[in-house]
Parts: sequence; structure tokens; C-alpha cells
Amino acid sequence: MTKTNVKPAEGKLGIMVVGNGAVATTFMTGVLMARKGLTKPVGSMTQYDKIRVGKGEDKKYLKYADIVPLASLDDIVFGCWDVYPQNAYQSAMYAEVLKEKDIEPVRDELEAIKPLPAAFDKNYAKRLDGDNVKPCQTRWEMVEALREDIRRFKAEKGCSRIVVLWAASTEIYVPVDEKVHYHLADLEAAMKADDREHVAPSMCYAYAALVEGAPFIMGAPNTTVDIPAMWELAEKTRMPIAGKDFKTGQTLVKSGFAPIIGTRCLGLSGWFSTNILGNRDGLVLDEPANFRTKEVSKLSTLETILKPDVQPDLYAHGNDEDTQYFHKVRINYYPPRNDNKEGWDNIDIFGWMGYPMQIKINFLCRDSILAAPLCLDLCLLIDLAVRAGRYGTQRFLSFFLKSPMHDYTVGEEAVNHLYQQYTMLKNAIREMGGYEADEEID
Repeated sequence: MTKTNVKPAEGKLGIMVVGNGAVATTFMTGVLMARKGLTKPVGSMTQYDKIRVGKGEDKKYLKYADIVPLASLDDIVFGCWDVYPQNAYQSAMYAEVLKEKDIEPVRDELEAIKPLPAAFDKNYAKRLDGDNVKPCQTRWEMVEALREDIRRFKAEKGCSRIVVLWAASTEIYVPVDEKVHYHLADLEAAMKADDREHVAPSMCYAYAALVEGAPFIMGAPNTTVDIPAMWELAEKTRMPIAGKDFKTGQTLVKSGFAPIIGTRCLGLSGWFSTNILGNRDGLVLDEPANFRTKEVSKLSTLETILKPDVQPDLYAHGNDEDTQYFHKVRINYYPPRNDNKEGWDNIDIFGWMGYPMQIKINFLCRDSILAAPLCLDLCLLIDLAVRAGRYGTQRFLSFFLKSPMHDYTVGEEAVNHLYQQYTMLKNAIREMGGYEADEEID
């Protein structure tokens, strides 16, 4: 083992969440309850997972916090922005994800978390009607107002470090435009010119965070930090970024199950995925322009795991052009389900001599219950990355994300295979802990 240069996790860690809805309040409530010893942070890798370090006689299996200096749950301070003015207690009760008995013990702490006015553009989420919104005239004014929010929160709460996490709704799809999104100077010029078509509000949050020395995590499929201009800013500010879209239900299943088909050398004719969801996220995704953003994110998973060009006999069939299996994703807004999302996967495979078979997966999941531990892990690990001197895109966090960031300008492909992602995560923890990164990504 070599000596690690990771700075210790001293002082308070401020987690400023964009959005104060179901995911955010489930995350906050769970952390507050867990640190009182009133619940268990089940599903959190940073709290439960153990990694092997060393080999042979030196082999040990250790929790993350025994390998690297992670912030303690006791050190976390929460803040948020939202278009609705309700505090975190009111919002948690409204979301109806958690039972009242699991919210009441931390009521006072949740009531103290009052959302700052959001930097919001209704054109990006037409189904949201909140009035807790900053009176900004331009995108650049949004950036300046958000920077001031971060500075003030850090000072008032006595935080030594800040992480900004997007847990708000999916914005409308913003295609990457080389004239605006490839160079930082062009992006800044577009913000100052109030280019609302190419600059999403989420980009203003990310820009403000990075310039204020806070790493940024994109938990929705928005076009935000996955553009070269933001990579340039992350390099300039020496801040880590991660995204995009929390990998909670169906895509988690897909990234874990597709390797079974691939490893077993079975063929795939088609994979049809559909979801029913009734919370505010489902409402926003009922708008076609917003669904398009999510669709692009969800569709990208399979194609990097089961590759037609690598195994044409197995994966180059199924659609009209006969170049690849058929892959379809649908999300349906269905209010009675609220946060209890249901994902159906119909998978048409074929085996020996081309004989067809089917697999059906029905995942009755709870969206926010799966997302909350991801929020905790991403925040603790990106804070660790800052203290380890890592900056730019944090590929080791791909394990937690549906559509992992990658440098598409040079033809890099995202790693979507769950077990390869897990190897990347373990190797990064080992390295930051001063151990050898000793697993191969095959």
C-alpha cells in the first residue's frame, strides 16, 4: 500500500439539491433518520459495500470509509432550490413516498430546509407551475444569482465544502450544437446573449457550481455537463463533474441483464421496455419534448453492451434494416401509481439453431427509494474526488448513472455494462485509498 494524498473530510459538507420533490426529500429524510439511528441506509454502496484490497496474504475486504476518507452522515447539511415554495417536510408529505411515521421524527430539521427560488424557464418544463422563481431576465443573471446562493449558503451554514446535485425534472431535449456547446467562450457568450434555445437552466446551475468550487452531479438526462464547454470549465476550475440520469429501475435491470445474454452468447431479436409512473417526474415526461430527453438516455444502454458489429450473428437482426435488434422504450404517465413505478421488459431472444425464446421482467419498483441511496453515494464520492484532486468527468461514477458521460468528440463509447462499471468504481476507490487498482475491465 502506498501513501494516499486525499485530503481529510474535515468540516461540514453542504449538499445543495436542485429540486425539492420526491427524490430529494426521500434522500434528505433518509439521511436525517439514519444519522439518528432510526433507519438503515439500505441500497447505499458507500455505507454497505465492501471492496477487496490487496492480494494473497494481504487480501482484505473493507468498507469504503475504511479505505478512503468519506464525509460522515453527521457532517451533511442540506439546502435546495425549487419552483414550489413548500419546505422539505411539506414536500415529503405531499410526495407520499414515505409514511408519516418515517418523516415525523425529523420534522423540525426538514421544516428548516426551505427552497431557494429556482432559476427556471417554463419552456423547459411546461407541466410545472410553481411561482418560487428567480426574477432573472437573462441566462447570465441566472448564473450570477445561483453563484450568490451558493456563497451565501456556504457562509450561513458554516460549510467547508459544497456539492450541487440535480434531482429536479427532466428538461426538454437540447441537441448538442458545436457553435454553442463545444467551447467555453461560446457557451458564456450564449449565456450573456440570453440564448434560451441552446442554454438550458440546468447549464446555469452547473456553471455556477463549478465556478464557485462545487462539483456538480446531473441526476436527470438533461444536456448539461455532457458538453465539451462544460468539460473545459471543469478543467479550468479543477472540479469534478458526473452525469447523467440516476440509474434506478429499468435501466439498472437492463445494464445487469443484458450481460447475461451477451456472456451466454444468445441472440437478441428485440427488447421492448415500457414504464408507468405517476409522480411529478411522470407528469413532466408526459410532454413529448421532455420524454425525448429521457428516451435518448434510456436507449443508449443496450447498444454499448450487445454490439452488432462485434457479434453480427447474434445482434444484427430484428429491425426493418436488419442491421440490429429492435429496441423500443416507452414511459406512460399514470397518476394512480404515484412514485411506485412499474417497468415491464419484453425480451425476444433466440438460441441454438435460431429457435426463439422470451424473457419477461416486471419490476415493481419505488423510484425515489432506489434513487435516494444513489444521491448519497454520488455526493459522498464526488466530494471524495475533489479532495483527491480529481477533476473533469468522473467515469468511475458511471455505475450510478443511466447514460454515463464520455468524450463523444473523439469517438469514445460510454461503458454501460454494470459489472465493468463496478470494476471502474472499485479500482478508483482502491487508487484513492493508496492501493493498487488491480482489476481488469474485460
